[in-house]
Amino acid sequence: MNRSEKIRNLIKDLTTGLYERDEVMKLALLAAVSGESLFLLGPPGVGKSMVARRLKYAFKDAQSFEYLMTRFSTPEEVFGPVSIKKLKEEDKYERKTEQYMPGANIVFLDEIWKSSSSIQNTLLTIINEKVYRNGEQEFPVDLKGLITASNELPPEGENFGPLYDRLLLRYHLHEIKDEQVFLKMITQTEEVYSDPVAEEHKISAGDLSEWQEHIDAVRVEDEVLSLIRIIRDKLQEYNKKQDNPSLEIKVFDRRWKKIIRLLRTSAFLNGRDKVDLMDCFLMRHALWNQPQQIEVIEEILAETIRKHGYSIAVGLPMLRKEIREFAEEVDQEVRIKIARTEEVLRPVEEEYYELQKNGASFAGKYLTVKDYNKLQHSEVPVLNLYDDEFKLVSRLSAERTDAPFAIRLKHNAQIHQLQLRTYQKERYDYHFKPPHPLVRNYWEERHEKLEAYLQKQLARLEKEKPAELQRGSEHLFIDEGLFPIVEANHSEVEEALKSLQLQLEKTQHAYDRQLN
Repeated sequence: MNRSEKIRNLIKDLTTGLYERDEVMKLALLAAVSGESLFLLGPPGVGKSMVARRLKYAFKDAQSFEYLMTRFSTPEEVFGPVSIKKLKEEDKYERKTEQYMPGANIVFLDEIWKSSSSIQNTLLTIINEKVYRNGEQEFPVDLKGLITASNELPPEGENFGPLYDRLLLRYHLHEIKDEQVFLKMITQTEEVYSDPVAEEHKISAGDLSEWQEHIDAVRVEDEVLSLIRIIRDKLQEYNKKQDNPSLEIKVFDRRWKKIIRLLRTSAFLNGRDKVDLMDCFLMRHALWNQPQQIEVIEEILAETIRKHGYSIAVGLPMLRKEIREFAEEVDQEVRIKIARTEEVLRPVEEEYYELQKNGASFAGKYLTVKDYNKLQHSEVPVLNLYDDEFKLVSRLSAERTDAPFAIRLKHNAQIHQLQLRTYQKERYDYHFKPPHPLVRNYWEERHEKLEAYLQKQLARLEKEKPAELQRGSEHLFIDEGLFPIVEANHSEVEEALKSLQLQLEKTQHAYDRQLN
């Protein structure tokens, strides 16, 4: 059983008997393997504690610790009581931590924002450094997964910012929405707190230790880094538009570094040695500070991946610019532009021509463009004439003349030779000249390099398509409904490269035809 298959089976086991909780369960597992923490926001009774209890079963011989914070919670209740024996016999202030948070692998802290400052400070050290200071010594903690929860966001003005910032993944947990799923849940009789994971699917301490080095080796390609840069810029643009600073989406450097680690873990567990665009959708769970920002972040992510994605990977913007400049350079060298003026008809409101006699308006009369075109190609004995308000005023017989833009019109028993109003329009004629042989040789080398690069990128897109796209809809942690966004960008980039190939071919033809 390979790694990704094992994780897929593990996820299936973990979500057995759960309803509308697959995504949060997957995120909890991903957070634990990547060494990050998860904050669950939601009302009481939606299964926040159940996620943590299920997560324990993903690991072999895992020890768990669960605690509900109150305003009166003390460090002893979370980190263990002071050892009286050590204090009396050795005069050392140490805690008995075995059955408390420092001795646990999976920890669930409910109502986290009710914790005291002393508990918060110790938590920061454990989260940051994975160590616990017990008396005079520091001990490493084998904390695999920290899940915190609350039915509210951290209250302002109480200095919870540092702790909230270190909880990388955030998930807004709602009650079950689908009515049929809800009815299945409330009539379920199976025990949801028992261990549902097969022993061969559990992650051992040896697995987890070995995986960490491989996770650090996962490549983060330029397209992902450029995508993050664009998303970061878009968040800054969004923040500038907010009148209230509390509505800003603030993401600082440490958080971005943690996000990279999360993406690497996702790629590794999916059986890849590099991060791809599907992994990037995980950022929607790591960027928001308030629930109302979730939709904004999802839109930014989807738009950025849809528009830029693979175009960054192949350097499409710079490639477009270089091919355009190449075409302009060739055009300026081989084409000589000669300006001339030409007399053309001036339509009025796009539907009429104004009649003139001896350079002046003929009684404010107009005929339609359609009538004039008929007169140009066949004998039309009658024309409809209109006044300045474009109302039909008369129907008069007419005939063509040999003069350009002129007609003969019978009006009040008189024959009038009339001219349609025109204006002088500047047009250009082009003459071509062959380029100097040295210039042509330089262009040919440039053309060959650009064509080779285009071929290479097209081949790369086709070659990598099975790995990044065909398997994209089977991503372990991302909803397959997001897959079409990546697929559409891939197709558009492929078409754009083929279009650039055609432009390059036209540019080559522009200087090659002068040799014939």
